[in-house]
Amino acid sequence: MRKRDLHILTSGIHTYTGDQRFSVRHPDHSDDWDLHIEYVQKRDAGVYECQVNTEPKINLAVMLHVDDLTSLGATKNAEFKDAQASISGPPEVYVKKGSTISLTCTVNVHSQPPSSVLWYHGSAVVDFDSPRGGISLETEKTEAGTTSRLLVTKALLSDSGNYTCMPSNASPASTIVHVLNGEHPAAMQTSLASTSHRQMALSLLLTLLAALHSR
Repeated sequence: MRKRDLHILTSGIHTYTGDQRFSVRHPDHSDDWDLHIEYVQKRDAGVYECQVNTEPKINLAVMLHVDDLTSLGATKNAEFKDAQASISGPPEVYVKKGSTISLTCTVNVHSQPPSSVLWYHGSAVVDFDSPRGGISLETEKTEAGTTSRLLVTKALLSDSGNYTCMPSNASPASTIVHVLNGEHPAAMQTSLASTSHRQMALSLLLTLLAALHSR
């Protein structure tokens, strides 16, 4: 159990959190139950408590200190130069406020599927247990590779930003999400495209005028 929010992370061999970094290890014929946290973050620091439902109850509290945050992206780019994750769709995604953000990441590493796929919003790992709620992850491993789908329901303006899919054995992939307030996504993209075309036309016109003026 995590003491700061009294969240039960595991019970027996079962995990009760959407954060894939947490797991429990119980070797056969052993009395050990080990809580594992992959890619530990500064926000993971705090008190964790192990409880045994005997009479009387037995419990042991452990304080976890996190001193430094390693740059995972740089490390993985160096280790996995050939394996590359990819996020389906365009490099920039537009959704309306209140709708669902759906991002699908594919990792085509057949010989050794990733042990985990983390999602980042900006520089922070997506927190599936945050008070915001409505965030879930669907992971599917097949012969074709591993697919990880991030779902963020009832999108907020604060959900805008850069999203990165980071497998344990491949280079990461990123996309930018724009949450729009009231304007239809298609109209927004059309508006941006029109603005870009107008700017290009104006630039061309200025170039022609400058050329004529120099004669």
